[in-house]
Amino acid sequence: MLTTRFTLIYVTLMTLVVVASNFLVQFPLNAMLAGINLADILTWGAFTYPVAFLITDLTNRQFGPQAARKVVFAGFAVGVALSFYTSVPRIAIASGSAYLAGQLLDISVFNRLRRQAWWRAPLVGSLIGSMLDTVIFFSFAFAAFFVFIGPNNPFALEPAPILGVFTAEAPRWISWAIGDFAVKMIVGLVMLLPYGALMNVLRPMQAAPAR
Repeated sequence: MLTTRFTLIYVTLMTLVVVASNFLVQFPLNAMLAGINLADILTWGAFTYPVAFLITDLTNRQFGPQAARKVVFAGFAVGVALSFYTSVPRIAIASGSAYLAGQLLDISVFNRLRRQAWWRAPLVGSLIGSMLDTVIFFSFAFAAFFVFIGPNNPFALEPAPILGVFTAEAPRWISWAIGDFAVKMIVGLVMLLPYGALMNVLRPMQAAPAR
């Protein structure tokens, strides 16, 4: 009963994060940093989405990988439904594939490292999962090679200075991916604070597997 109740709480939190991220992705971050116009490469959704890794890791810590996967699959169902409703099929496929692959990799890495220093499993798991998430989403969504998923976005494929400040040029989606992953790394580090604060409250259940 306790496991079911807490799993439902985690599912609700994951759903809220997915819904919030899908909404906030519409709003660019209007700011400048070191000459970089962040509105060209970032939306507010980039800051809320990495919280999903915190929810997955807390579930994994308390109840093990099976419960964590249930939470991930629930978020996947909501995310895919929202993406197909609010965007084109190619973006929906990219979003769902990236979320599922990144979260499941996070669970796997977390389990391998959970017996080590308290911060290592959540940090390494979220960073590696975020890297895979970023690569899959931006490649599937914008790379010319994946045109079989849906039509290419000409604006995303236009060459432009990387991050808008370097002399080297690349398709615009490369800068979007770099900015997105940079935010995920920063938020991943910040998420160690709530994880560390909650780890003594949300102790692992004895029945939770450590694999």
